[in-house]
Amino acid sequence: MTLLEKAKATLKSSETDDWLDIKVVRPLAYLCAVAFNVFGTHPNTVTIISMIIGAGSCVLFAHGSSYYEGSTGLMLNIIAVLLLIVADILDCTDGQLARMTGKTSRIGRILDGAAGFVWFVPIYLALVYRFYYYHELEFSFLGIADTETNVLIATAIVFILGNISGFNGIGRQQRLADYYIQCHLFFLKGEKGSELDNSRKQQEILDAMPKDEKKIYKMFQKSYVDYTLKQEQSTPQFQKMMAKLREKYGSYDNIPAEFREKFHALSLPLIKINGLLTFNFRTAWFILFVLIDLPVEYFLFEVICMESLYQYIRYRHESFCKKLTAEL
Repeated sequence: MTLLEKAKATLKSSETDDWLDIKVVRPLAYLCAVAFNVFGTHPNTVTIISMIIGAGSCVLFAHGSSYYEGSTGLMLNIIAVLLLIVADILDCTDGQLARMTGKTSRIGRILDGAAGFVWFVPIYLALVYRFYYYHELEFSFLGIADTETNVLIATAIVFILGNISGFNGIGRQQRLADYYIQCHLFFLKGEKGSELDNSRKQQEILDAMPKDEKKIYKMFQKSYVDYTLKQEQSTPQFQKMMAKLREKYGSYDNIPAEFREKFHALSLPLIKINGLLTFNFRTAWFILFVLIDLPVEYFLFEVICMESLYQYIRYRHESFCKKLTAEL
């Protein structure tokens, strides 16, 4: 069995990964999973390591690239990019390691969903800090005088833009992208083949936690309740379809194969576009803007282009779910 075949065997489904993931990231993650397994490393430990590396790259992203800091700045930014790529590979490793060893857990699912967001909060703050010191390109283009007052006002605007890009952009977009992947896997592989959670069940888990449960576990579970609730609030037509299926068939196991195939046929073309909301596509643009010393323009790209893509995918998914509900 080739390395690629071994890596594919640890995937949930090749349908939900893009070409770069399948050909490059997943094989590398598989090798890392094998190495971590030799040392008995728990998947959650790998997730935490990925968080630390990804978030730690912010220190280097705070430096200007070649225009502002010459070859030294460019090298620091390239190292930061490499650290971010390593963090992504490790973020893929944890899931593959969990499936290889059977060491899956609720906390692992929560950590995995939060990892990418944990990276970008300090990175985005670092870019705002970077803009405060390095803004000549933007000021020259817009004809803004480089005064202390203008710098403070512009930095405040960039901070707000970064918050919109991060919390309302990447956080919301990746949360929905992850949900659509689990929806697709649910109808492709059934309830056991996906991690399609719901807020009601997660709230029951939180309520059932003993009083002496560690606060950190309760905090993680509470955040996951909020996470799944926001996913459901973003997909009202899908929720109506699922409610109709429960009403008509009682158990999800009783959903006819014909309906599953119909959902899969409608979901598959969209799931490929949905992949653009995840790490690889947006990070390629992020790297480009950072290396050419225009990181603030990446915030604009997120707010305008990625938000438009998000709205399009959400509209398409909700539309076919509404159509399928009407047919039930």
